[in-house]
Amino acid sequence: MRAVMRANKARDTGPERRLRSLLHKRGLRYRVSVRPLPGLRRTADVVFSAARVAVFVDGCYWHGCPDHYRPARVNDQFWREKIDGNRARDTETNQILTDAGWSVIRIWEHENPVVAADRVEGVVRGRIDAQPTQPG
Repeated sequence: MRAVMRANKARDTGPERRLRSLLHKRGLRYRVSVRPLPGLRRTADVVFSAARVAVFVDGCYWHGCPDHYRPARVNDQFWREKIDGNRARDTETNQILTDAGWSVIRIWEHENPVVAADRVEGVVRGRIDAQPTQPG
């Protein structure tokens, strides 16, 4: 079981790389795999610090996608608890970041990357445009 969990990439997955490539081509600059809040032990996949937008690209299995998640056939109770814990942590993370003034965007790994990039770009540009301009 441990080997299975260690074999999964924590960052730079295909869906993350495709999304980042599209965002970069659109002129958006971001940080990769950083904690949006220094004291929070949660890492976002893409972070727009100035706009305060955190993007998470969630794997269908690990985060319990309603469309694609299929329960494990072996050791099913362990995996059900693991996935339920991941979902609860995702919900808690969303709330903590939202309470701190961040926008949280969650993208499923199966989502169309162009549509996902449109969504991210809209939120980031909207938040940047809404910020008051600094005098001087």
